[in-house]
Amino acid sequence: MQHGVEVGAHQGAGRFLPGPSGGVCGLLCRLSIRASYSSTTPGNDRTSELLKEVEIYTDGACRGNPGPGGYGVILRSGSHCRELSGGFSRTTNNRMELYAAILGLESLKGPCRVELFSDSKYLVHALTLGWLKRWKELGWRRGSGQRLRNEDLWKRLDRARQPHEVSWQWVRGHSGHAENERCDALAVQGAEGSGQVEDEGYLREEQLAEGGRDLFE
Repeated sequence: MQHGVEVGAHQGAGRFLPGPSGGVCGLLCRLSIRASYSSTTPGNDRTSELLKEVEIYTDGACRGNPGPGGYGVILRSGSHCRELSGGFSRTTNNRMELYAAILGLESLKGPCRVELFSDSKYLVHALTLGWLKRWKELGWRRGSGQRLRNEDLWKRLDRARQPHEVSWQWVRGHSGHAENERCDALAVQGAEGSGQVEDEGYLREEQLAEGGRDLFE
């Protein structure tokens, strides 16, 4: 059965913004999806389903690290796209990179085949080199037994990716990649703009660090 995917508004997390080419990229809540067939079991048509193909581009920025931070997201399917941007009053660059990816995935309504592009090796290597899987097996700790920093966001990312078939792609930042440059501009806008909210997860980590708990990137 063919059906579209609705990219819904994430509560309090994003703003609709003009697209990179000057057109409107974000006023559409429902995307017309180009679909391809995927089977969870080869040769078994009964388990085949239509997976909607979506490209997600993400970036994060931070002024001070820690300091005011922002995120930028572009969701694209066919000729339709949507942009999200926002910021937090005190956070880190790595948290904004993670949050951008989470927001992109959480904005999808229904399972999709996703290509997610990021210039953050911290994010991409965790998924492509098996770090996230290992941390989860260790109870969200590093191999040394020390506490994992940004645990709240890694757990949330792990949940957000589960319904989808995600391919994680690293792109070099500030290299002329059009979508990455646009996401960077959106992230900087979020870091420098008004209406920022508190990053409660980061504030909790600061409190743990002040209490002598072992935290590191």
